[in-house]
Amino acid sequence: MEIFKAFENIEAIQIENPVNKIIKQIKDLITSGQLKPGDRLPAERILAEKFGVGRGYIREAILKLEFYGLLKTAPQSGTYVAGFSLKILDSIFTDIINFNKEDLASLIEARYYMEINSARLAAERRTEDDIVQMQEAVAEYYIKATKGESVVQEDMLFHIKIASATKNTVIESMILIIIPDIIKVIIDKNICHGTRCVSSMMEHHKVLDAIINKDVEGAGRAMAGHLDEMMNKRMNL
Repeated sequence: MEIFKAFENIEAIQIENPVNKIIKQIKDLITSGQLKPGDRLPAERILAEKFGVGRGYIREAILKLEFYGLLKTAPQSGTYVAGFSLKILDSIFTDIINFNKEDLASLIEARYYMEINSARLAAERRTEDDIVQMQEAVAEYYIKATKGESVVQEDMLFHIKIASATKNTVIESMILIIIPDIIKVIIDKNICHGTRCVSSMMEHHKVLDAIINKDVEGAGRAMAGHLDEMMNKRMNL
């Protein structure tokens, strides 16, 4: 029994997210002076090979670094290091790396209010092309759901298309940043089971119809209704 007591204060090993490891290594390159403000980063494909990870991890790390202003991307030119002092860098990098470790309830709550306003803005600003892309996302969800396949990524794609329709790049970036964590929660907690997937499909149509009809208030209400279940369960997830 004494042996078991000795292990009472042992902390569980935390497996670090590959994205955070990429961010930390980029920080080391900047703080050591190997990467300087104005330097261009290699292409995503090359970075993926160097880090030994998929391009999706590279893309997510770059997106977070861009959102915080540490990197900047010029169309048809590439991604560059922005100019920050080392003191500011330390503070910002800490915030980025801790982003995925904050409590789940806060993440879900932030998403809830962001997505409601995203739907409202999308209803106000959507274009015909946005409508087509949202309809395609809903159709892809329907095809997979009727086959009994996982629709988590199709669900998130619909929300990303709504964010794109807001024409607000900050809102779109913020939703893109939290999407990977939301997907992980849904998969880990098995939230999108059979009956829930069917009801989500109908809720998607309500949101989409309101956006198509430019019904700003209706789009907000429909999105709130869609996310209410997860919002109400957030403290128990």
